[in-house]
Amino acid sequence: LPISLRTLCGLETDEIARAFLVAPATMAQRLVRSKHKIRDAGIPYVVPETKDMAERLDAVLTVIYLVFNEGYAATRGGPLVRTDLCAEAIRMGRLVRSLMAPAPPTEVTALVALMLLHDARRDARIDAAGDLVILEEQDRSRWDHRQIAEALLLVEEAFRGGVGPYAVQAAIAAQHCQASSTEDTNWLQIVQLYDLLERVHPTPVVSLNRAVAVAMAAGPVPALALVDAIAASSELDNYHLLHAVRADLLRRIGSSDEAAKSYKKALALVTNDRERRFLERRLTEVESPRV
Repeated sequence: LPISLRTLCGLETDEIARAFLVAPATMAQRLVRSKHKIRDAGIPYVVPETKDMAERLDAVLTVIYLVFNEGYAATRGGPLVRTDLCAEAIRMGRLVRSLMAPAPPTEVTALVALMLLHDARRDARIDAAGDLVILEEQDRSRWDHRQIAEALLLVEEAFRGGVGPYAVQAAIAAQHCQASSTEDTNWLQIVQLYDLLERVHPTPVVSLNRAVAVAMAAGPVPALALVDAIAASSELDNYHLLHAVRADLLRRIGSSDEAAKSYKKALALVTNDRERRFLERRLTEVESPRV
């Protein structure tokens, strides 16, 4: 997968490293080893036959989704969103779906739906000054509701065919996109969907996202316990969003000093300028003396 992202999709080493939650130096070594293996074994580049598509599908969908994720939240630089990568990933997803017509696999349809739902919120994620706007503060009138309507039909189609990781993630995104506000969001349903996602695709990032949903459904205290348990495993030590989530939960319960420490950890790891400015504002808020 990393070699595909580098050679076919053009992602840089640090971008691929973030996708796999490893250090850039580690990913650089992995890429070199992969290139040497291909060279030494004399593995040719061959376009797969139609009969080979099914066994390669999971890898193809993973590559497409990782390209989209890099577009949706860029690893570094000024822009938060790289619309070129988002559009290309959606194009590739649609292409795979059309190639596997008339009965594309459930997860192909689900991935297209998931990308469309996330992409539909793109314009509302940045304000007029170019700063990050979190989901609960977004102007939902700026969401692309025509694209959401298309995606919701695909979510329904996907769930009729079974339950896979992309289908569950698409169902979670659909809950957000169907709600008129944060308060109107069915957070209990989202937590239940994350419970399902943890069963079909257990990862520390899924557990972290579930903790965020728990915070919205049941409050920051139980969510903080979940985040602390994730942090104790050390698997996400270098993932800035772990520390950012922990900081936000601590801020919400009034533990300003501890929140500041976690914001500083997140700032030491974040590489995107827009995310950095957002975290700096939050840090300033918790460090400001209370009157």
